[in-house]
Amino acid sequence: MTLAEKSKPFLDYLETWLAALPSLTLDEALPNPEKSAIISIDVINGFLYEGHLASQRVAAIDVPIINLMKAAWEEGLRDILLVQDAHNEETMEFREFGPHALKGTAEAETIDMIKDLPFFEKMMTLYKDSLHPALNNGFDAWLAERDDLETIIAVGDVTDLCLYQLAMYLKLKANANHLSYRVIVPENCTQTWHLSVEDAQDLPAKPHHGDLLHATFLNHMALNGIEVVKSIEMPKSK
Repeated sequence: MTLAEKSKPFLDYLETWLAALPSLTLDEALPNPEKSAIISIDVINGFLYEGHLASQRVAAIDVPIINLMKAAWEEGLRDILLVQDAHNEETMEFREFGPHALKGTAEAETIDMIKDLPFFEKMMTLYKDSLHPALNNGFDAWLAERDDLETIIAVGDVTDLCLYQLAMYLKLKANANHLSYRVIVPENCTQTWHLSVEDAQDLPAKPHHGDLLHATFLNHMALNGIEVVKSIEMPKSK
């Protein structure tokens, strides 16, 4: 049997699992907003709107993320951390992905929809020089200052790279330190790009099946105890 033939039962399961993801109300996700945080990763122009790594699929997460931030802020959540690429010209990662999100360029800027939030100045931004959220950038210090956190909602892009690294790091760090906080990933607040085998043939890039990798990595997060949900529903009165 080919790999495709052997994988069909799992792929059928994966599709069913993704379609059946539950949603949470905001109150269910944030029973104690003052002990909760949203961490947004790489919600910048260079992955949503412009540059060779931007994707319309990824751009579609902007409104759900903004709505979540606004609703959570209204509920009393005050810790929103933006973790974002801001590369220098010698960044090692460019060997795999090409130059992107250079410091000082529009690509490395937080998207305007976040900047326009009235509480934007009260958010904190940390910059990273790799796919990982917490290497050489003060991320762990930010967490250590908030040792009473009970819930962290992870949002951003892309599902199978930076968002995956963020959610897994939070969960594994919690496990290693015997912390019981929840890590929640709303499926509508993350996405990844698609590049078909055919389109990749004439490019210096590898094929990347967006739907398959999005579902697979969400499932792998769930396998590791991360709470993957369809969405966090906003209160009707908000």
